[in-house]
Amino acid sequence: MASVTSLTASVHQRLADALASALPEADGVDPLLRRSDRADFQANGILALAKKAKANPRDLAVRVVAGITTGDVIEDVEVSGPGFLNVTVTDRAITENLAARAADPDARLGVPRAEHPGTTVIDYAQPNVAKEMHVGHLRSAVIGDSVVQLLEFTGENVVRRHHIGDWGTQFGMLIQYLDEHPHELDHRAAEVSGEEAMSNLDRLYKAARKLFDSDDAFKTRARRRVVDLQAGDPHTLAMWQKFVDESKIYFFSVFEKLDLEVRDPDIVGESGYNDMLAETCRLLEESGVAVRSEGALCVFFDDVKGPDGKPVPLIVQKSDGGYGYAATDLSAIRDRVFHLKADSLIYVVDARQSLHFKMVFETARRAGWLNDEVTAYQLAFGTVLGKDGKPFKTREGETVRLVDLLDEAIDRASAVVREKAQDLSEAEIAERGAQVGIGAVKYADLSTSANRDYKFDLDQMVSLNGDTSVYLQYAYARIQSILRKAGETGPQARPELALHEAERALGLHVDAFAETVAEAAREYAPHKLASYLYQLASLYTSFYDKCPVLKAETGEQIENRLFLCDITARTLHRGMALLGIRTPERL
Repeated sequence: MASVTSLTASVHQRLADALASALPEADGVDPLLRRSDRADFQANGILALAKKAKANPRDLAVRVVAGITTGDVIEDVEVSGPGFLNVTVTDRAITENLAARAADPDARLGVPRAEHPGTTVIDYAQPNVAKEMHVGHLRSAVIGDSVVQLLEFTGENVVRRHHIGDWGTQFGMLIQYLDEHPHELDHRAAEVSGEEAMSNLDRLYKAARKLFDSDDAFKTRARRRVVDLQAGDPHTLAMWQKFVDESKIYFFSVFEKLDLEVRDPDIVGESGYNDMLAETCRLLEESGVAVRSEGALCVFFDDVKGPDGKPVPLIVQKSDGGYGYAATDLSAIRDRVFHLKADSLIYVVDARQSLHFKMVFETARRAGWLNDEVTAYQLAFGTVLGKDGKPFKTREGETVRLVDLLDEAIDRASAVVREKAQDLSEAEIAERGAQVGIGAVKYADLSTSANRDYKFDLDQMVSLNGDTSVYLQYAYARIQSILRKAGETGPQARPELALHEAERALGLHVDAFAETVAEAAREYAPHKLASYLYQLASLYTSFYDKCPVLKAETGEQIENRLFLCDITARTLHRGMALLGIRTPERL
C-alpha cells in the first residue's frame, strides 16, 4: 500500500497553493503550519512573506483565504491577529484518513518506506569480554536497538555491529593463568547459564589478577602471552576463544533479559580488526595524515590542546609499536565504508568519549575515508544517575550490575501487575512482570533525549501515573479489554458522523504517527516517538473519560468509537515496538 497523506501534509499543500495564487513570488514558500490550541492548525508563514513583499500581512492573509477551497479537507480558515491563519479540518477528513491508515495490509499504518534507502552501520551494545555488564552498558544497548528499529522500519538498510572489548593486555594475564590452571573453565558452554559463566570468569579474573600482582615471574609470562596473542599463536588464540565464548553466554543472557536481539554474526570486537591495524597506520603515515612524534604515530589538530596549551594528538600507534583504540576505530571505519559499503556510520557511545570520536572522524575525513557522501555520527548519551543526582552506584560505592538492576525492575513491576491482576495466573503475572519491568527501564531511558543525564528511579518508572511505559501499556490493555467486551460489534469507521472534541483531538494525533516516526528516524531521536506515544495515551484517556464507547447513543457511534480505540491501540503497539517495548494484551 502507498503511504497515506497526512492531514498536516494535505492542509500544508492547500495553503501553499493558495499562497502562490495570491502572490506568485510565494511559490514554494513554507506556510509554517503547526498544530494549535486555537484551531486544528495555525499557519504563521504569511507574516515573514508579507514583510519581504512589503505587503500588509492581514490583507495578504485575506487574499490567501479567498483562494482556499473548503469542504473536503478544510472546513474553515480564519484570519487571526496580524495575519495568522487558523485552520479547522472536517470531521470526515479525520475519519477517512484514519480509515486509510487502518487499511494498510502491512500493519505499517501508512508509514512510508524510503524510496532510495542507504546503508547505515550502527555500533551499539558494546560489553567487554570477561567483565560484568553494568548500568553504564544500558543506554548504548537500549538507544541503539530503538534506532535500529526506527531505521529498519522506515526502509534503511541497517548493519548492526557490537564492538565488544575482546583484545588487549588483560588477556595475556587471563590466558596464561588458564593455561597453568586448565580446569578453571572445565565445562561445556551449553551446560551453564549466563550468570554461571560470568561467575566463572569473575573468579578466574580475580585469581589471575592476584597472581599477576604478587608473582613477578607470572607477570613476565603473562606479558609474553600478549605478544603471542597479537602474533596469532594458535594455542594462545584457542585459549582466548574460550574467554570470548564464555563471555558470549553471559552477554546473550543479559540481552535476552533486556529483550534485545543480539545476533552472533553482528558481534565484531576489537580483535576483528587486528589484521588491518598495520595497514591503517601505513596508509595514514604515507598520506601525511599521521606523523611520527617521539616514536609514536600521531595525528594533530589545531583546536585540540591540553591545559598547558600544547597540542593533544590522537595516538594511532604507540612508541613501543603497540596499537591504541584509535587504530582499531579507524580500521573499523575502513571496513564499514569499503567492505560493508556504508553511507552512514552511527556510534552509540558515552558522551565522555566525544573528543576521541571527534578526532577519529576528522582523521578519517583527512584520509578520504569519510566525506560529504559517507558520514559518521556519534549518538552521544549522558550518564545514568541515582535519585540523588549523582552517578548511579551501590550503597558500597560500587558500579551497579546491570543484571541486578533488571531483576529489581522485574520484581517491582510484578508487584504492580499482581496488585492489578484479576484473572492472571502466576505464570502470566511473571511474564507480564518481565514485560512491564523491562519496558519501564527502556522507556525511562528512551523518553529522555539521549545526550541528557537521567535519574534512575524505579518507583517512578513502574508507576501507573505520569510519563511511564506502564501508563502506555495500561492504555493499550484497557483498549483490548473494551474490544473484547464489544463482542460481535466490531470497529468500523463512520466518516459521516460528527466527532466530539475529544475524538477530534485523538484522531488528529493518531494521524501524525507517520510524520513522527520519520522525524525520529531522521534525527536518531527515539525520545520524540516516546513523547508522541505518551501524548497519544493521554489523549486516549481524555477520550475514554468523555466519550462512552460501548454505551454510545447509536450503533454507528459505537462502531466508530471502537474504530478509534482500535487504531489507537495499533498505533501504540507499533510505536512501542519501535522503542523495543512489549504491549501485553492484559494487565
